[in-house]
Amino acid sequence: MDKRYLIIGNGVAGTTAAETIRKKDARGRITLVTEEDLPFYRRIQLNDYLAGELDEVGLVVHDRKWYDERRIKLLTGTRVVGATPERAEVVTDQGKGIPYDRLLLATGSHSFLPPVPGHERAGVFTLRNIADVRRISAFCRERRQAVLIGGGLLGLETGNALRKLGKEVTVVEMFPRLLPRQLDEKGAARLQALLAERGFGFRLGVTVREIKGNDGVEQVALEGGGVLSADLVIFSAGVRPNLELARDLGLECNKGIIVDASLRTSRPDIFAAGDVAEFGGVCYGIWPAALQQGRAAGAAMAGGEPGYQGTAPATRLKVAGIDLAAAGEIDAEHKYQAVVEESATVYRKFVTDQGRLIGFIMLGDTRDFNAKSKALIGGAEYPG
Repeated sequence: MDKRYLIIGNGVAGTTAAETIRKKDARGRITLVTEEDLPFYRRIQLNDYLAGELDEVGLVVHDRKWYDERRIKLLTGTRVVGATPERAEVVTDQGKGIPYDRLLLATGSHSFLPPVPGHERAGVFTLRNIADVRRISAFCRERRQAVLIGGGLLGLETGNALRKLGKEVTVVEMFPRLLPRQLDEKGAARLQALLAERGFGFRLGVTVREIKGNDGVEQVALEGGGVLSADLVIFSAGVRPNLELARDLGLECNKGIIVDASLRTSRPDIFAAGDVAEFGGVCYGIWPAALQQGRAAGAAMAGGEPGYQGTAPATRLKVAGIDLAAAGEIDAEHKYQAVVEESATVYRKFVTDQGRLIGFIMLGDTRDFNAKSKALIGGAEYPG
């Protein structure tokens, strides 16, 4: 009998797993279920869509023809609301049961919304998926003053999209510097200066006490005093894995669903990949890890050998059009030796330990990112 593969979640992990399964099992029946109304799209380009530089057609990576050609049954707009692991079946919000022989949870994560007083007001948003962007786009047309709470990657990219729409943007960050995971103090100061030239405002080292207003948002009050005028607030305070279904299935969880090198969970017929998965005590929450885990999970589900050994914590992207890459130890506390290259628009730092590269920051110039990443993984001497 042909094996029944069920994948819940159509992000990069779920879609890559489905594609990998089909390559290894030409006969198996693959069903991919998603709550979203679009097929697989580039979540990392949602801010381009918000800025009006990309439409929904351009956002989509695989249209329905792609799934049909690979005999992958795609169910959009469908939420899985329950599961019976003893019967190897899940139940959708339409009351339909879907049986499986192999199940992959690629349910992703959701934005964390801190319990700040006033967070329920009209005009307060998080941004995680296409539905969020649609709501923000519709709301912000007649608004001008935006406050972004969180100076991480997503917050800065969202702020840049709003700047392109002509909005005034102020970033509020509890840490004293931007991107504390990717940049040291000097690199963060350089980035802040570049963003200020693009029109960003900043309040760093402060937290939000309350969001005030009558019918909607009017002000953001800060701890210790200070008030920002605002008619739009977007929280970018991190994400949390979607674990509801995992708990229904009785899976072992910590911060995420605990998996082994085959991405197998505590139940042998159930796998997990992407933001929802925890491997070696780490929930990666980055695109490269979701891609690698999806590929490894798909191969294992189709009978392959365990093949995931973790993902190098390297990030390469653009922040408001500025090239940025970071990997390994950024040495914000100055515990190691470092080689620094800098100019008016560039800050590059290569951290070494006993002559070997253990981490780096590249701001404004990422041309040798791949070579330095390989040197980092291989423990090469610097210069690598």
